[in-house]
This record gives sequence, structure tokens and C-alpha cells, in this order.
Amino acid sequence: MKISVIVSTYNAEEWLEKVLIGYSVQTYKDFELIIADDGSRPSTKELIDSYAQNYPVPVRHLWHEDQGYRRQEILNVAIMEAAHEYIIMTDGDCIPRKDFVEIHAKYAQKGRFLSGGYCKLSMKLSKEIAKDDILSGRCFDLKWLKSIDKLNLSNALKIGANDLSANILDFISPTNASFNNCNSSGFREDMIAINGYDERMKYGGPDREFGERLENNGIKGKQIRHKAIVLHLDHPRGYKTPESLAANLAIRKEVKDKKIVWTPYGIKKDNI
Repeated sequence: MKISVIVSTYNAEEWLEKVLIGYSVQTYKDFELIIADDGSRPSTKELIDSYAQNYPVPVRHLWHEDQGYRRQEILNVAIMEAAHEYIIMTDGDCIPRKDFVEIHAKYAQKGRFLSGGYCKLSMKLSKEIAKDDILSGRCFDLKWLKSIDKLNLSNALKIGANDLSANILDFISPTNASFNNCNSSGFREDMIAINGYDERMKYGGPDREFGERLENNGIKGKQIRHKAIVLHLDHPRGYKTPESLAANLAIRKEVKDKKIVWTPYGIKKDNI
């Protein structure tokens, strides 16, 4: 199966470079990498171009002008631009383990979307991880991470899980198999069928709402929280506001109450 990996980013070259290194050493090679850029400065393009020249898979950079937080708009562009039938959604601050794409390919299933996990790192750990740590896979070694800074139990379980324990942990996990911005995937046709992301939504839940409409359309979540792992690098969230969170919650409540599938504020604009 051919896969399109969509990575969202905004003015975070230090983190994005670590992510690009992570995707350069994937065990599964049949994918393209799309950087969905919400208006970053020119140095982001320079970084992407420098890697794209000798990268093991095709790399594309989709950019629109910086007019404030418009992540959902560029993600909708990326969904339509994706060349392949299956899409992995992730962020430019999430380093993938070397089997990340392979795991998503392995568990992809018609009628389902996949809900992966992430290990949230401190700023100290985020800064400490270097190119060689990613290339060697050392940054996914639990002992190595703990030698630099502490990890909570949830993160330690994800990093430390083997094939058997990952299956057990995913089976007993009380966490819902929701669509999350760090680590989720599904079929492109299912994403288009719900008209993509709701572009009214700002930070705080747009991916969950996207998944809730998928579920309303019969596409259920499948848990791979302890199987497909990314390291989530720390960063400030200046775009997080009480107003955006409240507006997003109101949209999600309406989606839940009315079992909404199609947003008129998505890929196609319904006479807005």
C-alpha cells in the first residue's frame, strides 16, 4: 500500500529537522512526505529543500501565507494533494520511531481509522536529542531517555512496550481510540467523504472533531497507542486561547448531538 504522510508545521525548524531525520530512516519506504506549512518563514522552506534533494522518499512542501492560525486549511489542501490512498496525519514536532509508517501500513483496515500514541518529552529531552540519536534509534530507548530526564508512567509504558505487551496494553487501555493530531491515519476517501477538517476550528480539538465525524459516518477508531510511537517535542502554545477552546467545544457538541458527518466549512465550501 502506498501512503502519504502529512506533517503540519509552523516556524519550528529545529523540531522539523529532527522529524525529517526520523522519516529518512523508516523501515517502510513506500510513502511520500508532505509538509503542510501554515505560513512559516523562508528558513523553513530552505530546510525542507536541503533535505528533499537527497531524501529516500518524495518530499513536497505545501505552504500558504501566514494569516494567523489556519492549520486546518492547509491540512485540507494536503488531503486533496495527497497522491496515495492512505494518509497518516502527524505534526512537525513528533519524531517517528523507525517502524512508525510500517505499523500504520500493517494495521490499516477498511472501515477504520488508526489512533496512535505519543511520548510527551520535556524541553530538556527535546533539546538533547541529536541527529545520531535519531539515526541510531537511541532516542527511543527507555533507559537512555530516563538517564537525561524523567518520564511519567504512561510515556514509559509506550516507549518500553514490546510486541506482546503493546497488544495487551492497547486492548486494556481505557483511552478512546480518537483521531489525534500527533499520530492518526485513515483512508483518503473517508477523509474526503466528510469534507475534511472544519476550517472554523482553531487550536484545541479540531482533530478530535474530524474523528468524531468519521465515526458518525461509520469509520470507527482502532487503538495502536502502544504500537505506533512518536516522541512529542515540547513547545509553547501561544495560539491556545479560552475563546478558541470554547468555540471548538460548541462545534464538537453540535457534531455529537446531531450526528453530523459533513462540514460545510471544509474542503468544499457550501455557499458560505
